[in-house]
Amino acid sequence: MSTLRNSVRLVGRVGNTPETKTFDNGTKVSLSLATSDFYYNDKKEKIETTQWHNIIAWGKTAELIQKYVEKGKEIAVEGKLTYRTYEDKEGVKRSITEIVINEVLFF
Repeated sequence: MSTLRNSVRLVGRVGNTPETKTFDNGTKVSLSLATSDFYYNDKKEKIETTQWHNIIAWGKTAELIQKYVEKGKEIAVEGKLTYRTYEDKEGVKRSITEIVINEVLFF
């Protein structure tokens, strides 16, 4: 059960071309992932909702994404939910939620 702690699994479509940055401690890739769900309202109309997720990958996972993933591709990811804060250009403190992945599956 310890593997269930802070575990996130998503299947969705890549919303942008993955962005690669190289640091002293390795390569980082960031991208957005859209997951969709639907339901039927009282009038029997199909309503679709889309959630956008910020995805981060490091190391070998980042290299695989850099090599094989492009905008619109459907992928599955597994990782953990993280939060961080930063200061924008105007000095305003912002916070962001990201999923740091350790596995990716290509469809």
